[in-house]
Amino acid sequence: MENVVRVKIADLAVLKKEGILVTIGLGSCVGIALYDPLVKVAGLSHIILSNSTLFSNRDNLAKFADTAVPLMLTEMIKLGARKERIRAKIAGGSELFKYKFNGESIGEKNIKAVIETLALVKIPLLSQDVGGNSGRTMKLLADSGQVLITKVGQKEVEL
Repeated sequence: MENVVRVKIADLAVLKKEGILVTIGLGSCVGIALYDPLVKVAGLSHIILSNSTLFSNRDNLAKFADTAVPLMLTEMIKLGARKERIRAKIAGGSELFKYKFNGESIGEKNIKAVIETLALVKIPLLSQDVGGNSGRTMKLLADSGQVLITKVGQKEVEL
């Protein structure tokens, strides 16, 4: 049986060589898939908020874009990944509700924060499926680095 690891909201997980990381319910949240192809180390996070410094309770580092990415990198390096080989793919950041704060939706803020954080830690962003108004499921296959996206009511596609 295939090793399937569910990544919940405000959570992250890493795998080496075998298994599938899956996160469902990406609305305004953003899924971040990181992969080192040489050693086949995969990481997936499901961030819910953009910036930890805006909140007094920062106990869960996987909750925020600015803290989840460095934490996931640390966990991947423990499994043999090297930062200079890691590449990223992201999905989510939808506008499911017509709420805007300072002109941006929560999804837009999350997308922007993830892209800025990846640039800050020098992880190239290879592809993205972001925005719109559909929820998504994101899968990362640890043996190949393949990322699969399913939007509500649509077929699964490769990112």
